[in-house]
Amino acid sequence: MRRLVDARGSYCPGPLTELIKTYRNAELGDEIELLATDPAAKSDVSAWAKKSGNELVELKDEQGYFKIVVKVVRKGR
Repeated sequence: MRRLVDARGSYCPGPLTELIKTYRNAELGDEIELLATDPAAKSDVSAWAKKSGNELVELKDEQGYFKIVVKVVRKGR
């Protein structure tokens, strides 16, 4: 299942916080698509994915925002 988190207009740590809230309710194999305007979201989510053991599937600059997709491959806190 793909879950959408629209955090456009939110600034650090908002996008990552919203992604983590969705992650806590996600199942293994789910993908979380984060839309964010805060440039820090790219590095924050990349670092979180690596630290948490989840997979960064896509990190793309769209027109005026970033699209970041993380696949849930590991559950934790």
